[in-house]
Amino acid sequence: MNTTDGNDTDGYFGESVAATYDESSAEMFEPERVEPAVDLLAELAGGGRALELGVGTGRIALPLARRGVEVHGIDLSRAMTNRLRAKPGGDAIGVTIGDFATKRVDGTFSLAYLVFNTINNLTTQDAQVDCFRNVAAHLEPGGCFVVEVGVPDLRRLPPGQTAVPFRVDGSRLGFDLYDVATQSLSSHHVTVREDGTVSYVSIPFRYVWPAELDLMARLAGMRLRHRWEDWDRSPFTNESRRHVSVWEKPGA
Repeated sequence: MNTTDGNDTDGYFGESVAATYDESSAEMFEPERVEPAVDLLAELAGGGRALELGVGTGRIALPLARRGVEVHGIDLSRAMTNRLRAKPGGDAIGVTIGDFATKRVDGTFSLAYLVFNTINNLTTQDAQVDCFRNVAAHLEPGGCFVVEVGVPDLRRLPPGQTAVPFRVDGSRLGFDLYDVATQSLSSHHVTVREDGTVSYVSIPFRYVWPAELDLMARLAGMRLRHRWEDWDRSPFTNESRRHVSVWEKPGA
């Protein structure tokens, strides 16, 4: 995970979030969510090394490493990566602490990837452009950069409305607040615990359009190879609410 509020060296994914991250995102750890992603990433790695930006607690890095792919991660949050290291196989994942938009690591990679909307953790367009340039500097000729991110949900905003709920159940309330003038949004999470106490977390993001990402890739010297709706390579259409995009660094 990546982002900072200026008060916590782990950014918005410090100990209070890391302690319950896997449980609160449990559906994203289900095999039907993880295995198609790992299948595609392992294929694109092609026997080479992989760089995960925002490696977090290892949801993707660990099963990818079990496929025989050497994985290195960059992450701002020590609290998140400490949980990665504590898991079986976690000691085999190299981790560099820092901002993945600019942090350099040793060596080159055949694959870099950024999943689960984490490109939006970079809250300025400049930072997102820097991320693409940083990835291009790490990739071998012919290497690929994969991003999984949602399509901005602006079609769900009627005139005058700025909030879009994404989760409402007996114990959790989640909604996004959009500012369409700046392409910024903030994600708000309210959780009612079993003892009746309530926790509240707000995290800022910057949403980004597919065509905008393609331009960022071009600025970094990469070109679009594939865009799908999901990891199963289903077609990307007008109705798709997210996409998995693959950009390629041209060969030497």
